[in-house]
Amino acid sequence: MMTSKTYEIILDKFIYGGEAMGRLPAPDGEPRNRAVFVPYALPGERVRIELTFEKRGFARAKLLEVLEASPERIAPKCAHFGECAGCQYQHLPYESQLRVKEDILRDQLTRIGKIDDPPVNEIIPSSEFWHYRNQMDFQLGKGAEFPNILEIEECHLPAPALNDFWQELEFGENNLFRQISLRQDAAENLMLIFRSENPETPEMTLEDELSVVHVVGDEMIVMGGDDHSVCTLHGRPFRVSATSFFQPNSTVAEQIISHLLSALPLNEKTTLLELHSGIGSISAFLAPKVGRLICVEKSPTACDDFSINLDEFGNVELYQAQAMDVLKSLDFTPDILLTDPPASGLGRHTLDGILRLAPPTLAYISRDPSTLARDAKKLIEGGYSLTDVTPFDVAPQTFQIDSVAIFEHKNAKA
Repeated sequence: MMTSKTYEIILDKFIYGGEAMGRLPAPDGEPRNRAVFVPYALPGERVRIELTFEKRGFARAKLLEVLEASPERIAPKCAHFGECAGCQYQHLPYESQLRVKEDILRDQLTRIGKIDDPPVNEIIPSSEFWHYRNQMDFQLGKGAEFPNILEIEECHLPAPALNDFWQELEFGENNLFRQISLRQDAAENLMLIFRSENPETPEMTLEDELSVVHVVGDEMIVMGGDDHSVCTLHGRPFRVSATSFFQPNSTVAEQIISHLLSALPLNEKTTLLELHSGIGSISAFLAPKVGRLICVEKSPTACDDFSINLDEFGNVELYQAQAMDVLKSLDFTPDILLTDPPASGLGRHTLDGILRLAPPTLAYISRDPSTLARDAKKLIEGGYSLTDVTPFDVAPQTFQIDSVAIFEHKNAKA
């Protein structure tokens, strides 16, 4: 111990979120050592840390010095690593990042989901672990979620065309925008998306040919070019409006689609209910494989994109609604239910609706292993068994862990 708030400790393991966990020395009278979470450090390292946040059960700290480095530690590629919050694992070889993500997913399912020996498969890696993103989002002002703003000069996650362009952008401290996004489509056309709460659209001169959209609430104001991009998956084009979501790692998105097509029992008699359908980037590949596809999406813009993207299919129904409302009103049980919820997972009413319908097969695309584990526990208590979990490395260099979990209901016919 160095001072009342500075310690030397040895770190034990990674936790979800990218931090390494260790234990603080127990003060006199305390029954056990408090856990402390340290970013940008590695398990097994002896480090000097300074506490930045304390509660009775745990603490957070910043890394002051690595006293004994892990043999796995490597030099980060980016000069901003350790200051920018965008990456957590640049100091770890990619093969080790994959192992860590597998271990964390398994730990979350065991510890939170109460699942003994969860059926976690080997993680599917990204073919590119640098310059893999087709969209980047930049915060231009401080807020509750982003209390500190870092001026960056390099980033190694965007695709090359994005990287070349964003470094040319300059904004003053008093600009009207709170966030900008830069997206690249299949033909490497660029779209610049500004988000603000002020409907005033400033004049600007851009030498490059690109689409520029100002988003104010739900309204899109086209300042140049188109209000949408055309992105592709497995060679199929998809219209993606400026406010619609598209998976930023297209290669891994294709791997997830291929996995679903092989893992699910699809045939011409199958009725499949898809929740959180988005623009239809998965739906378009399911539609030719099933007899009836019922899709649910709450975003009006995404629904508009979906209608265009899947216009050719006569067996597809789209409902612009909350998932829980559709589940409540359905009077039949689909053969398969596929859900792709946000990182926060399934809401209580959505879970209740799924358990009421009790579809024989449930596929859950997860963006957060902790919420997957939480929801898996409730699904298992409601009559499901978890038969397969396949993780996908959608976001190399970061702590994000995506996965596809397959559940089978106990009353399903063999």
